[in-house]
Amino acid sequence: MDTLVLEDRCEELRDLSVVNLIVSIVIVIGMLISYLPQHFRIIVRRTSEGISPYFVLLGTTSATSAFANILLLPKSRQDVACCKEIETFHCVAGLLGIAQLGVQWICFTFIFVLFLVFFRYKSVDDIDDGELDEGHPRWQTALLVASLTLLHGLAVIVITGVLSAVAKQQLPTWANILGVMAALLAAVQYIPQIWTTYHLKHVGSLSIPMMCIQTPGGFLFAASLFARLGWAGWSSWGIFVLTATMQGLLLSLAIYYEVKAHANDINTPKWPSPLLGRSEHHANGFDDDNRSGSEGILDHRGLEGAAETTPLLRNGRNGDGHRNHDPNRE
Repeated sequence: MDTLVLEDRCEELRDLSVVNLIVSIVIVIGMLISYLPQHFRIIVRRTSEGISPYFVLLGTTSATSAFANILLLPKSRQDVACCKEIETFHCVAGLLGIAQLGVQWICFTFIFVLFLVFFRYKSVDDIDDGELDEGHPRWQTALLVASLTLLHGLAVIVITGVLSAVAKQQLPTWANILGVMAALLAAVQYIPQIWTTYHLKHVGSLSIPMMCIQTPGGFLFAASLFARLGWAGWSSWGIFVLTATMQGLLLSLAIYYEVKAHANDINTPKWPSPLLGRSEHHANGFDDDNRSGSEGILDHRGLEGAAETTPLLRNGRNGDGHRNHDPNRE
């Protein structure tokens, strides 16, 4: 019976749909391109400020669960088995659905790595007791996120290996558990990031272009998986319906704060103005002494800002090498 099912599945892969193939290739390439702006933004700004550590934790574990889910689904395992019977081109085309989730997992894992490398935290002396600073969380938070992410990945590998060796009949059940886990994590993934963006009132290192690509792309990707897996694959494509919806809410909030910040930049006068003469400065009360005092205040704030952006995994723990760095600026 299993042999007949496998043969039928292999025949389906040989009967290749050109439209589905093109859509699948576009989704794989589009998914890769969509994450590049986020990677680039963190690297260029040299800080992951503005990105919630819990968003990174939930996103990485969700992507890991989703990738493991599609690898273990019976239809996916049949597709892999058919690669021994069909031509290479048809095999690659049949595995594009798996490749899509694989690319997503790799790209989000890279965000996880960049988040840790460029993580900056507030010094304990700068945080009041009981204060929760979403923009500059403590270094313990980063270590907690890293530990839980690695433990989750290890647990998925170990459980999958054990079931594959002693209880293969339980793999479909485990696949569905992973799918439900991925869906639940994805459903709440954007909640901490939405709160962080709302708390900071700016996007920080969060990439708006990435979300502009991924929000409509998420619905398209879900439709592609639905066409490939049908209702039986609800645990796979349902993840992306939830994710795209939540990401759309975050995108709306991010655009609102960017537009508001741009409007404030236009309406805020620059001080001191180079067009004002010395007499006008005196007339407005901006004499040399006052200006020097104001500059001292600004310098003091700059030092405080440097202390608030101390790198976790880079040299200069006390912030000496980054005193002029403003994480809120591009």
